[in-house]
Amino acid sequence: MNSGAVVDSTDARILLALAREPRATVQALAQRLGLSRNTVQARLAKLELSGALGSRERWVVPGALGYPLTAFVTLRVDQHRLPEVADALAAIPEVVEVFGLSGDTDLLARVVAADAEDLYRIAGQILAGPGVERTSTALAIRELVSHRLTPLLERVSRTGRSSASPPMGRQRPAG
Repeated sequence: MNSGAVVDSTDARILLALAREPRATVQALAQRLGLSRNTVQARLAKLELSGALGSRERWVVPGALGYPLTAFVTLRVDQHRLPEVADALAAIPEVVEVFGLSGDTDLLARVVAADAEDLYRIAGQILAGPGVERTSTALAIRELVSHRLTPLLERVSRTGRSSASPPMGRQRPAG
């Protein structure tokens, strides 16, 4: 989950500008940010190579493809068969994300479906997978906070660091 890449304040400014105008050219970004075109180009290339930039598939809304329902499926699995489970889940097109979890549940899958009948079919496919011991499905009724990183990018662009805590060695005053 962690790309290992570190985004500095200049990278964050570039990413914020891209978030605000995804189709902006490198030249337009450079002008808007007061940076050279080569700097913007090099930093974007570095961010892509490092894994700091994710897939552009997030731009696509599943409902536009005919999959308006979102559900979250928790799975308990045989840990010895985790690679098989992951491969089986990846083979189901409607499974759009899977996370390994700590605690009583092993995996969390985000699933999209055309309707309730389709969701039932997908849940059955997941349960029938190798190494899957138990599942539980929860239908997402409403999205309250969409996927977003702008507040974090704004923080990094201002402070140059990823958390609101003071740099190492400096303490906040008491009081």
